[in-house]
Amino acid sequence: MSNKHQYYSPQGGLPPQTQLLSDRAVLTEAYAIIPKRVMTDIVTSFLPFWENMRMWVIARPLSGFSETFSQYIVEIDPNGGSNRPELDSSAEGVLFVVAGEMDITIEGEHHHMTEGGYAFLPPGCDWTVHNNSNQPVRFHWVRKAYQFVDGLEVPPAFVTNENELDPIEMPDTDGGWATTRFVSPEDMRHDMHVNIVTFQPGSVIPFDETHVMEHGLYVLQGKAVYHLNQDWVEVEAGDFMWLRAFCPQSCYAGGPGPFRYLLYKDVNRHMPFIRPKN
Repeated sequence: MSNKHQYYSPQGGLPPQTQLLSDRAVLTEAYAIIPKRVMTDIVTSFLPFWENMRMWVIARPLSGFSETFSQYIVEIDPNGGSNRPELDSSAEGVLFVVAGEMDITIEGEHHHMTEGGYAFLPPGCDWTVHNNSNQPVRFHWVRKAYQFVDGLEVPPAFVTNENELDPIEMPDTDGGWATTRFVSPEDMRHDMHVNIVTFQPGSVIPFDETHVMEHGLYVLQGKAVYHLNQDWVEVEAGDFMWLRAFCPQSCYAGGPGPFRYLLYKDVNRHMPFIRPKN
């Protein structure tokens, strides 16, 4: 399969002692920016029952901030992987490959995933993942506690690739703003969406979106200026933005090429209440 898209992925390493310390990393009450330069070897984490792997944790539930999801960038070296990758039976997941290739087995069915590959993993499903190639593979792993609803079935697992889908243009943007959707917004079985958003150079989100959905935005390609809660910040391929609910957000795509990001958002469920303790 030919790949027409670019995908940034962290390479690790460690900056030299001569490098300036200051960077664009910031954590505020409304948003966080994790720039690509800070994703080094010494901030990686590991998981039980995995071999030849490491990961950058770029989002995790934090009380009072983003509370619905976690997101990792997982790197598996050749001959690495796991037969027990997910230990929480209530967790659903999305995998998105940004470098290399890997083999995933879901309920006994084998799939070979390359760059742009996307897998949805419902809660409680049996899956394994291995790198049988001779190069490292890197992929995003978005996890969320699935919100079961009486009368709705749990959605089934599926595997696809971005290159097999056509982006959907936003109205009145003449193709300048488009979204690649892997799940229909009308499918109430899903309580999260992980999409790819693309802006052509000069295109914008023309107002400050202010909404209940939490976001994780990993920049796959290009650069832009984002307006976040009255602050203007520059972002580029490899940066990650973490936005809490109701954080005002808009952007301007800077060019010279497309600005693209992997977007998480929670959807299709009632708002949970914090109930008083008896």
